[in-house]
Amino acid sequence: MQEKPVGNHSYTDFIFAGFPGFSEYKPYLFIPFFFMFLVAVVGNAVIIFVIKTQPNLHSPMYLLIFAIAIVDLSLPMTFVPNMLLNLVLNLNGISLGGCLAQMFSVHLICSFESTILLVMAWDRYVAICNPLRYNDYINSSTFYKLSVAFLIRSGLLISLIVILASTLSFCFSNVIEHFYCEHMALVGLACGETTKNSIMGLVAIFFMPGVDLLCICYSYINIFFAVLKSASGKARQKAVHTCGTHLIVIFVTYLLSMCSYLAYRIRNSMAPDTHILISVLYLLFPCCFNPIIYGVRTKEIREHILKMVKGKKIDPENIKVVSITR
Repeated sequence: MQEKPVGNHSYTDFIFAGFPGFSEYKPYLFIPFFFMFLVAVVGNAVIIFVIKTQPNLHSPMYLLIFAIAIVDLSLPMTFVPNMLLNLVLNLNGISLGGCLAQMFSVHLICSFESTILLVMAWDRYVAICNPLRYNDYINSSTFYKLSVAFLIRSGLLISLIVILASTLSFCFSNVIEHFYCEHMALVGLACGETTKNSIMGLVAIFFMPGVDLLCICYSYINIFFAVLKSASGKARQKAVHTCGTHLIVIFVTYLLSMCSYLAYRIRNSMAPDTHILISVLYLLFPCCFNPIIYGVRTKEIREHILKMVKGKKIDPENIKVVSITR
């Protein structure tokens, strides 16, 4: 499985270890992961279809849900099919070029999810704290500028991470203790100096999910103060309901992200299988959870989905869309 390096040899092909402690149970592990993959693909595809085909759901709030559904549909495609093939057929090899490409794709798509959650928080902040200026701030021009800015930020940082990783010599081992090419899992196989890689990884964590989370917290602190100052109990209830779904998604996403980050810091005192499971769930679970929570808690999307299931024709005039400024 693992070859001994000769001289200055650097591995160019790698093997995913998967769950090394449960190698004999791999075919059985296929079932829960395939089910999660199926839920992620079908759930997000339904959300995308409903929002795309219903003109009355083309307001900014629903377009942001549409965007996060695209991210949650794309992310599993980057690593889950290979993971399932590993579990069933033991197809666990990947080239260095393929590994770096997968690393770039996974981390870039993850950064988009963090960015969309930030824009959602800003959308709620403007809608609740400054509703009269909502159309001035939340429009297609603003979304375009933010998309370009965040794409440059994420693309630049992740490109630097991948470029630095590509310069390393991997002579320690060619076995990646994971199901996909995670940055630190690959860097851990290098036999040279990796300080720059670790620093770049921490910089990326701070300037992407770190900064996004700080801005999200700032937005919601202001929202809560605005809601508490509201004289109307009904207005408070509407604001809490509109933000509740978003807060649940934020909590799940960042909680799993924090667990994955801590797992790398204490991996020496943690079983490899536990560490791998946490890292996989960090990517896969939100992709399953988000379409369910949006489909259940968002009334307008839920009504459209129920009509689709019952085979009824949807009449947009009979569906009242909740105003984004409520």
